[in-house]
Amino acid sequence: MKAEQISAVCFSMLEYYAGDPKRIQHFLKVHAFAKLIAEKENLSEKDCVIIEIAALVHDIGIKNAELKYHSSMGKYQEQEGPAEAKALLEKLNIDAKVIDRICYLVGHHHTYKAIDGIDYQILVEADFLVNIYEDSLPKSSAASILFKIFKTRTGIRLLKTMYALENV
Repeated sequence: MKAEQISAVCFSMLEYYAGDPKRIQHFLKVHAFAKLIAEKENLSEKDCVIIEIAALVHDIGIKNAELKYHSSMGKYQEQEGPAEAKALLEKLNIDAKVIDRICYLVGHHHTYKAIDGIDYQILVEADFLVNIYEDSLPKSSAASILFKIFKTRTGIRLLKTMYALENV
């Protein structure tokens, strides 16, 4: 069931962002890192499902944010994302408690204070791993983010390896 649900969400998001390869590439990369971190951190299957689905839908609020506010700023994504995620996930018959947690994560994934769970932490780390690259941030920014944000053993290892921060 897990793999089928995740595949269904992935294809729904591909359709949601049809014609926008930049957004599609982004959520697929965030998903790949989130899945890898969750698996290497030995999370339960339920936590892995939540993390994987949240990674796929985390930026679903961008479309409405750009329409309403002419901006994809994080706070607008967080405002617009949960309702869109809920509608998409309900159509796919995802469990209501799982949807609630995913909507919470979508509505907070650009808020870095008071991260309240391993699922939240992993989503933030996976998004940063992709955003640092996509935004062409300097190595010094990657190092700063490492110390301020990253907590999981696997996320730290990935960031240090990707940006040659071994001596940091």
